[in-house]
Order: sequence, then structure tokens, then C-alpha cells
Amino acid sequence: MSPDTPDPERAADRAGAPDDAARPSGGPEPSTRPEPATDQPADTSDGARPADAVTAPGADQLAGHPDVVGAEPGETPVAVGGGGRLKVARTTLAAAVLLAVLGAPLGLLWAGVAPGTPVQKTAGGAIYATPQPEQPIAADGWFSLLGLGFGVLAAIALWLLLRGRRGPVGLFAGTLGGLGAALVAWQVGRRIGLGAYHRLLATAPDGTVFTKPADLRAGGIDWLLGLLPVPYGNLLLPAFGAAVTYTLLAGWSRWPSLRPEPELDDGWPPGGPELSSAPGDPPAR
Repeated sequence: MSPDTPDPERAADRAGAPDDAARPSGGPEPSTRPEPATDQPADTSDGARPADAVTAPGADQLAGHPDVVGAEPGETPVAVGGGGRLKVARTTLAAAVLLAVLGAPLGLLWAGVAPGTPVQKTAGGAIYATPQPEQPIAADGWFSLLGLGFGVLAAIALWLLLRGRRGPVGLFAGTLGGLGAALVAWQVGRRIGLGAYHRLLATAPDGTVFTKPADLRAGGIDWLLGLLPVPYGNLLLPAFGAAVTYTLLAGWSRWPSLRPEPELDDGWPPGGPELSSAPGDPPAR
């Protein structure tokens, strides 16, 4: 067969074979594996969530509840709706009222330790029996010390008893309750023996020396526009002591949420395995 005349049988056999000339000699076989699909953004137009979307723990449980704040893993969600706010307000008010009621024994204690001031009856009223007496200053000093100590103890008690409400609730309750306790203590303490003093002032002859009950000179109440009472002076010390102490306790708290959190080693059994690096010891958990 001449080169110019093609062989029909040879041409028929090579009709379905790939083009040898197009494939490089000695090269690898062309891959028939399908090309991977390019990354395309998930179609979420129908509202469906992508399969690989990452959701926060407990998000499915909180779905449909807009009045619930998402909590950390392992914590109970905290409701901030109308019912939750009302409960917080009741707790704050109850704690403040309880502290204010405790101002009554504080006033009795102040009246017991603060000295009375000697006065002398004259035709124009009572005057100090001695010039520049120290008893009024001592009464103010005792009230200041007792009030400041009361505020510190009140803040510590609120921190320990209201563990689930630590934060602004405890701070506000301590401040408001300390202010109310100071007013109650002042009014209770100054009235101890006040009736006997007024009776002697009205009936005793001139020149009679008797004792005036303890009262405050460095504190009291001013009336703003004649309507709003505004305490001042050492009446503010119980509230000041409570606010400062509670703030320090919050600043030194070991928990970021101010509430006790589970320790990392809570899963260890009592008397758990001790760490050891001796050969043959089982590895510690």
C-alpha cells in the first residue's frame, strides 16, 4: 500500500481512538475526575439557615422569646421582662426598708453612748452650764462612727445574702437603706429623754442644772423649695459607707459576673488522684 493510498481497515480501527498526536508522548493519562464545585454562598432567600452556620449555645431554646437575655453556657437565662423588673424592684425596696427599720436599734445605741449636754435654766430659756461644752461634739462623733460602721456592715450583709442580685440592685438597696437608717436613728436617738427635758425646762426654777439629750449639730435636713427634704452632714455617712464598701467588694470579686461560678475542678471526686511524674504511674486526668 503506498503512502498516498490510505488503508480503509486501518482507518476504521482508528476512528474511535483518541488522537495520539494530541496527547503528549510519555505523559500522564488525562484525569477524568470531575472538577470540585466552586464555593458559592448559601442561598438563604427562603429564610432557611445554612447547614454550616454556627449558632450560640441555647439559641434554639431562646428562639421566640425576645424578653429573655442569652446566658453563658451552663447558666439559667435571666428574664428581663415586666415580671423580672417588678421582682427586682420588690427585692430592692424590701432590702432598703429592712435596713431603714434597723436604724431604730442604731438610734438607741447612739443615745446610750452619746453624752448629754449640761444646761442651766434661765428666765430666757436653757443655756449651756459650761462655756464651750464638748458633749455636742462627742454626740456628732459617735453618730458618725456608728453610722459609718452600720453602712459597712449593711453592705457586707447585702453582698452575702443577696448573692443572686449582686450588682446595681445591692448597691442601690444599700445606699437607700443606709440613708433611711440614718434618718430613723437620728429621730429615735434624739427623742430618748426629750420629754423629761421639756418638762424640766417648763417647770424647773431658774438656775436649775439638768441634761439635754444628745442631738446632731453637724447634720440635719434642709428643705429644697420648701417641699423636698434633703439630708446633709453626717446623716449621709451610713449611705456613704454602704456604697463604698459594696463597690470595693464588687471590685475585688473573683467572678466577672459578681455571682459564684462553678470551679474548674468541680468534676474531681473527693480525694482525687494526685499528680505524679514517676515512671509507670497512670496519667492524671
